Amino acid sequence: MKRIFFNEVVTRDGFQIEPEFIPTDAKVALIDELSPCGYAKIEVTSFTSAKAIPALRDAEEVMGRIRRVPGVEYTVLVPNMRGAERALESKPDEFNLVMSTSETHNLANLRMTREKSFESLAEVIRRVEGQVAINVSLSTSFGCPMEGDVPQEEVLRWCARFADLGVRGLTICDTTGMAHPAQVARMVEALNQRFAHLQLTLHFHNTRGMGLANVLAAVQGGIDRFDGSLGGLGGCPYAPGASGNICSEDAVHMLAVMGYDTGVDLARLLAAARRLPSIVGHGVPGQVAKAGLITELHPAPVQ
Repeated sequence: MKRIFFNEVVTRDGFQIEPEFIPTDAKVALIDELSPCGYAKIEVTSFTSAKAIPALRDAEEVMGRIRRVPGVEYTVLVPNMRGAERALESKPDEFNLVMSTSETHNLANLRMTREKSFESLAEVIRRVEGQVAINVSLSTSFGCPMEGDVPQEEVLRWCARFADLGVRGLTICDTTGMAHPAQVARMVEALNQRFAHLQLTLHFHNTRGMGLANVLAAVQGGIDRFDGSLGGLGGCPYAPGASGNICSEDAVHMLAVMGYDTGVDLARLLAAARRLPSIVGHGVPGQVAKAGLITELHPAPVQ
């Protein structure tokens, strides 16, 4: 059965919208706990300004203190040239650059037009060429809560512009949980036809309960890389009522019981997931950490 690779985003995508600051010690300890679990990548933090995202104001310290495990890539989100200059000092394995395929969402989230975002990110790509791998995440690729449908060809147009700049990978993001499996299947087919030479990753949210169904549609279409967030933390502030990202342990469990090789030590991952509520101070959406593996049997009730 095909190998599937997972990227963990909880300490960036998950923690950035938590109402209470997660202590630096807790972030470092969690990343060190996740590093031996078998992930392909861990998105550690974001080098966005502390004013914009105060929850990740400790980016340099976190990157400087984590214990790096061979075989795991440690990636950071970089919004612009200023963030890139800061991030380079921390020696990440990959920069993750982000913009929206929806003009309205890009203006709301990044306060600039898509064209301006592209120019800014292209400058970063040229500046760090040969120093660090580059991935570009395209937000709202399956729909925008303000504009509605984002045409597939528009998403592919932005993919092509970044591919022409020589990026290593593209992440196609369902930022606000609007994707459905049939739409995912169409997108995956088009991506594989035009960008199979790139490292393609899918990033789903579970806003409307279709996150794992979308993962399965993407896997069946040939995608082998996914972002996930421990416990299902995360979300988008521009998607009212949105829940978080797909839950890493739930997605890994689903694919494992179907016979896919995820490379992830699920028992170790569940141990980390069960400690997550004590770190963030509230319950989390993940299900398998609560219910247990489907292979865990229980004694029959006493008659």
